[in-house]
Amino acid sequence: MEAILLSIHLIVAIAMVAVILLQRSEGGALGIGGGPAGLMTARGAGDVLTKTTKWLAVIFLANSLALGWYASNKKSDTSIIDAAIEQQQEEGGSQLPELPSLPDDG
Repeated sequence: MEAILLSIHLIVAIAMVAVILLQRSEGGALGIGGGPAGLMTARGAGDVLTKTTKWLAVIFLANSLALGWYASNKKSDTSIIDAAIEQQQEEGGSQLPELPSLPDDG
């Protein structure tokens, strides 16, 4: 479930960035104007892009809330730190290598 929500979150975030960059800003930027006829006139494209941005933002927010809820209600027996301490005790010591000692000159 978490992988599905994260995948949706990534796709929506990329789509939202693309739609925002396509919108006409006050300076023109990357806005598309389209032809003088049809749905993709300057005003029509702006309306479609604005509505698309709105719905992508709603989906992004809902998905963020779902991910947060899922993370807080995740059932686990122990925390990550407890699991690491338990694993360290089972293996009988630290995973770090021992420091080399200096040879005795004598």
